[in-house]
Amino acid sequence: MTLKLDKVNRGPHLSTLVASSISREIAQGRLKPGDQLPTEQALALTFGVSRNVVREAIARLRSEGRIWSQQGRGAFVSDTPNPTVLTIDYDSLQQADAFRSLFELRGIIEVQVAALAAKRRTDEDLAAMRAAQETMRAAPYGSVTWLKTDIEFHRTVAAATQNAYTVQFLVFVSERVRDSILAAGNRQRSDAMASVTLGEHERILEAIAAGDAQAAEQAMRDHLAGAAQRVGGAGPPAEGAATAVAN
Repeated sequence: MTLKLDKVNRGPHLSTLVASSISREIAQGRLKPGDQLPTEQALALTFGVSRNVVREAIARLRSEGRIWSQQGRGAFVSDTPNPTVLTIDYDSLQQADAFRSLFELRGIIEVQVAALAAKRRTDEDLAAMRAAQETMRAAPYGSVTWLKTDIEFHRTVAAATQNAYTVQFLVFVSERVRDSILAAGNRQRSDAMASVTLGEHERILEAIAAGDAQAAEQAMRDHLAGAAQRVGGAGPPAEGAATAVAN
């Protein structure tokens, strides 16, 4: 087989880029069902990364159902990729329309989530939100730690809905956004932007703490609109992205 694999650009999420490159080979038919992938060492040399990065990429592809592996034999392309596994490929997010659509999806999910959280949150949920906010406040804006803690804040809001599926889906979408930002190197340092983001989070938290679903919806909508602009003008979530939430 002839694969079109090149070294990947340096960045904090090299495993995302490696997994994306292998996925592309599968999608374009250069890696066919049943084909064995090159060894970890060969892939590491080809991509110019460590074997640990390759292992992370293989683990990700395995969890997505794209490949399977057997100890002592290696990794193989799945005969029938699992259609129940949701994936959002990094390469597709390099297109402005796709990235904008992902933010729109966040709006559809998270505006509703904020309203539900305002109705269902516990004191423990509020404490978790405040802890995430404080950790984020101490991290440099745009850093890996900042983005990771940003996701944690949104996860705690989702957890306050008392709906485990909501948490899983929201974290999945948020991590795809983070992967794309990190791989693109879009990590500007700005105290002003940090202050704005933290202020938006604070308004979300205050509305949820007050049990005001309508204010929580609006605060989340405003935050996502601001976040979209800060990472490249993806645009705000649609005004009608959320509907009334039942008790």
